[in-house]
Amino acid sequence: MAMCAALYAVGSYLTAYIPSPWGVGQFRPAVIIPAFFATVFGGLPAGIGAAMGTLIADSIKHGYLYPGSYLAAVPGNFIGFFLFGYICHKKFTWGRFIIASNVTLTLANLIVAFLYVFAFKVLYTSTPAYTALTTETLVWVSIGLTVWWFVTMLPFVLLVTPLLIRAAAIAMPYIVPESVRTHSLKNELPKTQFGLAMLVPGAIMILLGLATTYTGLAGSLSQAIPSAMRDITLAMIQILFYGSGIILMVLGLMVLAGKKLLWQSSPSRTHQETT
Repeated sequence: MAMCAALYAVGSYLTAYIPSPWGVGQFRPAVIIPAFFATVFGGLPAGIGAAMGTLIADSIKHGYLYPGSYLAAVPGNFIGFFLFGYICHKKFTWGRFIIASNVTLTLANLIVAFLYVFAFKVLYTSTPAYTALTTETLVWVSIGLTVWWFVTMLPFVLLVTPLLIRAAAIAMPYIVPESVRTHSLKNELPKTQFGLAMLVPGAIMILLGLATTYTGLAGSLSQAIPSAMRDITLAMIQILFYGSGIILMVLGLMVLAGKKLLWQSSPSRTHQETT
């Protein structure tokens, strides 16, 4: 728990000043850390470590114990990565890892977004830019944050976390459960599942981009943004949807086409004998 919290706090703080298009929330590839701990050590160390880590990073950034973190980020991170560990730890397969990644990032980010908007911005701080909005618009802003976090986190969890798991299975096999170690070193990740895990969200992102461009969705997503920044932010949101969609679809197609990733190469004979 302490290692997960410390590493997650440092990793989160490194990107703490890269905000979402809405000016709240941050770019956080550091989710690979609690995802790794959830897979190797289980849900409780990962959940508590992620909750503590995000609170530390947010509080250091703001200079005080940040209410937005303990009201929204802490419960979301705890529930999300506890669930990740529950799905993966005791009976690990790459298929379960893919399911855990998608379920966790959807649920955790949904919890954080809605609690941040409704519990923190509306109820706790009564921020005028949010209290003036209708409930429907607040829901759309929360969904927008959820989608933004999801698409900026998913590629890192799916592409980088398996590399960390594989490295731990080789370097420190005694800390990695046998089921995780065996699948990490000998079993190839299911190509179809892994490809679709990125291809489908990518297609959804592109559809959301088209909806933002050609329907009233843009207006709903931008109501909480100051009018002076609205046009620029809307352009950023569209770039986010189109760009993330294209990247996810390309990665998915590469996997479906049989492109090998770094951590899918066969381990050396020595490492196989060691494990």
